[in-house]
Parts: sequence; C-alpha cells; structure tokens
Amino acid sequence: MKTNVCYQGDCLEVMKGIEDKSIDLTVTSPPYDNLRTYNGYTFNFEEIAKELYRITKDGGVVVWVVGDATIKGSETGTSFKQALYFKEIGFNLHDTMIWHKPSCNFPDKTRYYQYFEYMFIFTRGKIKTYNEINDKKNKYFGCKVARIGGDRNKDGKLVPNSAYKNNKDKTIKEYGNRGNVWYIPTASTEQERVKHPAKFPEKLAEDHIISWSNEGDTILDPMAGSGTTLKMAKLNNRNFIGCEISSEYCDIIKERVGCEIIKLL
Repeated sequence: MKTNVCYQGDCLEVMKGIEDKSIDLTVTSPPYDNLRTYNGYTFNFEEIAKELYRITKDGGVVVWVVGDATIKGSETGTSFKQALYFKEIGFNLHDTMIWHKPSCNFPDKTRYYQYFEYMFIFTRGKIKTYNEINDKKNKYFGCKVARIGGDRNKDGKLVPNSAYKNNKDKTIKEYGNRGNVWYIPTASTEQERVKHPAKFPEKLAEDHIISWSNEGDTILDPMAGSGTTLKMAKLNNRNFIGCEISSEYCDIIKERVGCEIIKLL
C-alpha cells in the first residue's frame, strides 16, 4: 500500500488493503461512548482491533488513547473492555499509561475532577523498539546512588533494590525516565485553530512516535481526525498511512500535513 498519504474512506476497508505484519506503530484516539459526534460517523471497534492485530509487525506497537463517559452516575468502563478485547485477540498489554491533562470539564458534585485519559500500549509479541525519553529532572542529581529502600522477595524478605545493585558505583544523572504518567497540554496554539471536536496534542503523538518507532518505520492512524499523528510522523522522518472517513477532516489533513488524499468513497 502507498505510504505518506491519507485515504478518505472507512478505515476497515482501508486496512484490508494493508499487508500482513507491515505496520510498525499505530497511534490513534478512537471515538468512544458517543462523547463527540465526529460528523455523524461511528466505528466497529472489534473488527478494527482484529485488523490492527493482522497488520502490526511482530514486536510492533498500538497506542490506544481512550477514556470513559459517565452515564447515569456510572463510568462506562469502555476503556477496560477494549483493553481486555485487545488481549483476547492476541495483543500483549505492554503498559497502561496515563495522559494527565491540565484542564477538565466540571463534574457533578459527587466526584473528583476528571483530569486523565488512558493510553494503552499494546504489542504483538515482544516489543522491538523502545527509545526512552529522559526529561524528568532528578532531585539528587550528582549524588552517588544510595541504598535507599529495597525490593522484596516472594517470602517478604527485604533485599537491596535493583537500582542500587546495578549502579552502586555511579552518580545520579541530571534527568531520568519521565515515567508512564505524561503531563501534556490538550492542544497547541496552532491546533486551537483546527476545526475538529477532539484535537490530538502534537506533543503526545510525537512522544509516542519517538518512544516506539525509529526513523523509516511506518506509522498508522486509522482514525486520523485532523492529522496530528501523520504530521508528527512526517516531521520525525517516519512513513505514515492515514485513514479518515470525513471529507471535511481530510481537507484539514491536506492543509496541515501537505499529503495526498486518496478518495475511496
């Protein structure tokens, strides 16, 4: 299938044209719980998940950013149901990450503010690419690694922690692993001008692309929306394939990404 383009059409039909085990990384945020209208379009989750498994390379990754609606006082649990289904069809749940947003909608008076969405990291077999982002400033930068705390064996016995055992003669670096809770604003100034109901933060897409792929890899977004994943793949020297059913959003993608739109409708 041609890369560095966006196909206008149903993502299921588009993915059927993608070769088995040919996609290195998928980064997407699907519509969930009817929280947005997306121009009236819906999606077939289970069939999309199966196609993603088929086309993902061994060791490849699917980043699935999703949240839950609250209906009649109860969260739907859609995110967990989807994660379990991905596992049922063969994916490994490599990590459950959190996207912490700086703003939120006002909740009712019986619950705390909702500041996050889940970022499930699924892999087909053992993960092949992990480029760690180290941007968390360490409080004890320059100090020697200390024997603080420890790990416990199965019998409950406390033993020196692995960080100490492996690094006891080293000093602490200025920056360390940021962890799996990412604090990222919902949109940049440029994105605020994009007419889309659920804009994907460029930084969020870019950091996942950097983390789980290498230059020259092929990145997929089967529900491309305003094209953020495609844009950041292009800027980071990755190939990309986008799918978007809405002609209005395809116009946005063409302007933002500068890629060809291939109409299948």
